[in-house]
Amino acid sequence: MKQREPLSSVDRAWLRMESEDNPMMITAVMVLESPLDMRRFRRVLRERLLAFDRFRQRVVRRGDAAWWSEDPHFNLNNHVHIVGLPGQAGKRELEQLVGDLASTPLDFRHPLWQTHIVDHYHQGSVVIARLHHCIADGIALVQVLLSLTDESPEPEVHPVKARSRRRPSLNPSRRVLGSAQRLARVLLGEALTLARRPGRIRELADQAFHVSEALAYVGLMPRDPPGPLKGQLCGRKRVAWATPLDLAEVKRIAHALDGTVNDVLMTTATGALRNYLGAQNQAIERGIHVTVPFNLRPLDQPIRSLGNRFGFVIAHMPIDIPGVRARYEAVREHMRALKHSPQPMIFYGMLNAFGWGSDRLERTALNILSDKATLLMTNVPGPQKPLYIAGSRLLQPMVWAPQSGHIGLGLTIFSYAGEVQFGVVADTNLIPRPSELARQFTESFAELVREVDAGSTPTKSTARKRRPPSTPPPDSSIG
Repeated sequence: MKQREPLSSVDRAWLRMESEDNPMMITAVMVLESPLDMRRFRRVLRERLLAFDRFRQRVVRRGDAAWWSEDPHFNLNNHVHIVGLPGQAGKRELEQLVGDLASTPLDFRHPLWQTHIVDHYHQGSVVIARLHHCIADGIALVQVLLSLTDESPEPEVHPVKARSRRRPSLNPSRRVLGSAQRLARVLLGEALTLARRPGRIRELADQAFHVSEALAYVGLMPRDPPGPLKGQLCGRKRVAWATPLDLAEVKRIAHALDGTVNDVLMTTATGALRNYLGAQNQAIERGIHVTVPFNLRPLDQPIRSLGNRFGFVIAHMPIDIPGVRARYEAVREHMRALKHSPQPMIFYGMLNAFGWGSDRLERTALNILSDKATLLMTNVPGPQKPLYIAGSRLLQPMVWAPQSGHIGLGLTIFSYAGEVQFGVVADTNLIPRPSELARQFTESFAELVREVDAGSTPTKSTARKRRPPSTPPPDSSIG
């Protein structure tokens, strides 16, 4: 193993995004049915997580340079902490704890990950994991977390060669590989096929690498003005999650509306934001934009190394449209228009270029980018069969991606074992009680169900006539 390995330019870019308001951590919550066997859990971490050098390495910085270096004092106890909640604590207290951890930066003296085990949560336990974004993108880190699970209470045996520390690799079971491919395919719905076209990716990468071209492209995008969901940040975060939706019901509604599951979930999120603002007596004069990660890894290969390999698209959320059917049509048409967008590689190229430049240049560009959108949203379809961690059944998983720059609101959609979970992470200056927004997801989906069950569904011909504001034709860029 190399004693000193430079960070890639994109990973270095994510490292520099760390700020007092937005720590660059991916935060995951895994609620377990029964108490966690800590001895087995530590063994799972040693055999599967520590198969990657990155989880034994710390980041060393000198000026604008940064590299991975073996932690000479590595100890698993620095990364596994057992905590408790007071009395008969429930979901509210757990959300408060997760919010506290999401607000607390990782310790840069050690490898950039931690797990907190909540003991005695109902009849089981909770695993809260925090992993820095400079280690890898969300797709890879979700797979790392999936590699800790098994399909039965009995642990899966991993061969010794998978734990080689000379070349970190993730070579999990076929189940995890299948989940990886599903994750990559549907982050933005079935219409986005950029990752299946290597020639197109190379073409867009060449176009996107130059800083001046990338800045010009981003500069022409519409800017979201300050509002109730976008403003001054304080750095204190709170999280909440909604009652899960039935995935089969979501699919039924998507089929009835001649759309995709992603169209339905994006419409549900749009309606939830509108309902929340209405309940807060906030005027809704215009739609907003949301930054959505998009996978750029090959779909037919397992992830054999960590690092960041994804781009962004900036999507329109028509929260200003009062009718649920009209909102759905606007969302669906915008998702279809993004099919040919060069945005993912443009933004990936920007991160690559800024990673080679100075910290000041990157922060300037980051502020420009974060001004374009109001929130970050991720849609992660997980395994549809129950999984186990160290023998304990995984009941409910959630994953939040970090916000960056001036963005202080993140929405997460995570499907698992036949359910769809909505989650919120928000700066308390913007949304002091995110549980109020989380509750609106259930009502927003119920509105869509009532629309379908009333028999008033859009037809293909009428649905394609309407285009939301600031949406380009399919063969042009957003501008």
